[in-house]
Amino acid sequence: MGMEKVAETLFRLEQKVRERKALESVHRLPDRHPIQDFFVADILDWALKDDRHSMEHPMFSLSKKPDRQVRRYERNAVHVTIKPGADGMATIWDKDVLIYAISQLVEALNRNQPINRTVQLKAYDLLVATNRHTGGKNYDRLADAFRRLKGTVIETDITTNGVRQRRGFGLIDGWEIIEKSPSNGRMVAIKLTLSEWLYNAVAAREVLTLNREYFRLDGGLERRLYELARKHCGQQAKWTVGMELLHRKSGSTDLLKRFRAAVKRIVLADSLPDYRLKYEPGTDHVTFFSKDPKQSFENFSEA
Repeated sequence: MGMEKVAETLFRLEQKVRERKALESVHRLPDRHPIQDFFVADILDWALKDDRHSMEHPMFSLSKKPDRQVRRYERNAVHVTIKPGADGMATIWDKDVLIYAISQLVEALNRNQPINRTVQLKAYDLLVATNRHTGGKNYDRLADAFRRLKGTVIETDITTNGVRQRRGFGLIDGWEIIEKSPSNGRMVAIKLTLSEWLYNAVAAREVLTLNREYFRLDGGLERRLYELARKHCGQQAKWTVGMELLHRKSGSTDLLKRFRAAVKRIVLADSLPDYRLKYEPGTDHVTFFSKDPKQSFENFSEA
């Protein structure tokens, strides 16, 4: 075998190793509750909803490590500043709490029931619905999430329910444990008061449906890319965006070259539900495609 053949063979082997490592680094979590609990089955039948404004703009940290960096984002005359609280910035995993609460409110609207900013939740139901373990530490982690959601301040002029105001607000106005299990002291029921800004978006049905497989995405960037795909491919069959703009819209704090490498791993792994990605190295653009052509043309503001 000539030297050129040897070099080509080694190159292909190295490429396969890189591809395997990429696939191993981007994966979905297991379905932690494959058998529906009789007591939460009705909740798992709800359509999963998220507000489309926080899907469009980067308002959450993509890191599981404490993040205390102030972020500023501007796009199409919209301004967003995110200021972490004492416990750090709210993360994209903390956002699961808001998605669960929003879904409950939209379900009530669909049933012609009255809603208000204060939502009562059962901690166990929330953990199951968001594909989390139900052990004791996970109840403590919920409390940590509430603290970050309360402490993180968003300053923005995004219009919700037809009203555009420059305002600052916490992602939630307050939270309260209203019942504890007498046997182990774990939180059983909680009350969350959503910010007026977020509540206005929900009341106006400025929401989009998510795939429940979203909760099986382990990486913060994968979750954020799914949000952006869902937001933009709801109107069109595909969405193409430059890597630099995608970097800004994602809210990632990685250097652009590291962000690009992470996106390329996700492209290779094809791990996002409902959407696939294609990277064009010549133009440094990423194109998002819906895996279901019918889903690509659904109404933008469905509820």
